[in-house]
Amino acid sequence: MSLRTLLVIGILVCMAGWWFSDKRHGPKAPASAGDLTLACPLPPRVASGEPPLQTDVPGSLAPFALDAATLTPLAGFSVEARVLSREDYGSGRESDLSPTDLALGWARMTEDAVIDALDISQSSRWYRYRWSDQPPLPPNEIASSSANMHMIPGNDSVAQALAGVRKGERVRIDGWLVEANARDGWRWRSSTSRTDTGGGACEVVYVCGVTRL
Repeated sequence: MSLRTLLVIGILVCMAGWWFSDKRHGPKAPASAGDLTLACPLPPRVASGEPPLQTDVPGSLAPFALDAATLTPLAGFSVEARVLSREDYGSGRESDLSPTDLALGWARMTEDAVIDALDISQSSRWYRYRWSDQPPLPPNEIASSSANMHMIPGNDSVAQALAGVRKGERVRIDGWLVEANARDGWRWRSSTSRTDTGGGACEVVYVCGVTRL
């Protein structure tokens, strides 16, 4: 067999290895619990029955470099809430990072009588609610006790857990409020307040843990 033939075979073998490699088919899921912790560390967790817990970002926590964008953590975030609605998205720039929005309620926004008195919907990355006569709670309480949150799964197991979350369930979401920045200048920044409304009021959450309660 000639040297040229050997070189051609070697190149074809390398190309086949690249085709079936992780680079071709996406990043490999972390192999161990230790790797999961490093990839998406958990922030301090909210106490049961308490409002969402927002905490400072440790100085040692580096941005999360994903294919679609780099995520800069703005705050640790842990919320125990009821799922008021969910909506999945497969188009738009945001869906490259976040395929699911969860509208979450806490405090009195977990009560059946309150939820049943509201017409709740999601579309175009917004969460909306209406009432027919009188609001079941003061409007400012509804606004400050619920929010639409854009979920960015931190790994495959989190993505699978998020895929199983259903309307009406109680969940705890642990992760980081982030600002996403892409190489072409595109930017998506989380709110860091529970009392704001309107454009920019949604939380963008890099999710490290999902617990169905």
